[in-house]
Amino acid sequence: MTGHKELKCKIYPFGTLDNLRFVVICTFYDGKYVLSYHRKHESWETQGGHIEDGESPYEAACRELYEESGITDTELIPVCDYNAIDSEGTSNGRVYAAQIRHLEELPQSEMSSVKVFDTLPDNLTYPLVTPVLFFESEKRLGC
Repeated sequence: MTGHKELKCKIYPFGTLDNLRFVVICTFYDGKYVLSYHRKHESWETQGGHIEDGESPYEAACRELYEESGITDTELIPVCDYNAIDSEGTSNGRVYAAQIRHLEELPQSEMSSVKVFDTLPDNLTYPLVTPVLFFESEKRLGC
């Protein structure tokens, strides 16, 4: 799945999809969005990525959140499952929300920075997916 700008998604209740490949963490700080800037894509995105062999979706979410933001001091809240669709096919994923208390130092990764936004920026890696997943996360958190 490589069509970042064309990628769309369909939402399902948390825990209903099988064959999960990805996790996404919609991160909030003081009611604002926390996004990471991807060096290669040159755009902003949620923290998340592939679920490794032998790893649970929750473990993958914790690992990806740290690798892509440095954040460790948080509780991950289950949000939903999703099916991502582009011209190459489909993949299933799981979404968690994180309400963080403070930003931490970003470790060396494919991300160059982490920033807090009042509103989602225009330059998103997944412009048709990120707003949908944040919307679902806000509903789950009662924002």
